[in-house]
Amino acid sequence: MARTTLVEIGQGDAAVQGDLTLVEGSRAVVVFAHGSGSSRHSPRNRQVAGRLQRDGLGTLLLDLLTEAEEAVDLRTGELRFDIDLLAGRLAGAVAWLDGQEGLGELRQRLGRLRLGYFGASTGAAAALVAAARQGDRIAAVVSRGGRPDLAGESLPGVRAPTLLIVGGADQTVLALNRQAEQRMRCPRRLEVVPGASHLFEEPGALDQVADLAADWFKRHLLAG
Repeated sequence: MARTTLVEIGQGDAAVQGDLTLVEGSRAVVVFAHGSGSSRHSPRNRQVAGRLQRDGLGTLLLDLLTEAEEAVDLRTGELRFDIDLLAGRLAGAVAWLDGQEGLGELRQRLGRLRLGYFGASTGAAAALVAAARQGDRIAAVVSRGGRPDLAGESLPGVRAPTLLIVGGADQTVLALNRQAEQRMRCPRRLEVVPGASHLFEEPGALDQVADLAADWFKRHLLAG
């Protein structure tokens, strides 16, 4: 049984919103980092999150920017590529989940969580930077059509087992992922979904992403 709660997470002088879905009996949560120009309402991320929930994983679909910041970003397009800012928001969400900013009545139900990141596009870069900063606290990372190259010098510092999923028709991003994979030192794998474009809009493509992500997270968050 899963239950979803709208939460607000303080981030310094700002606060972002998220949809936290807890699965009864689970002690693992995957935090979702959406791509540029998207939000926690991304239908693609919600489809993947639904699959993870059915497999016993909690999820936190997180807005990385506040409403005011989104308004600024619509005009300038700058904040969506501020990887350091976005990584800080993810780290803040993990601190919140760990109870450092208080979970109220949710605290007793959550206990100590095993945590993973699922990032899309620029959100994948933010997830990798945050994972590098957080060391062993993050147990697994999955990137969907991600830009791991934007994680820069953080790539060799990622410890969490990382799965990079890229569409076979997304040639530019595929090349960037291959280059990034070579710079990483953690356990990692690159999976190519044949014929899929950047958004995995082809019939069955996103189902393959969800299958791959679910298998990766179950192995690294639920096993043992």
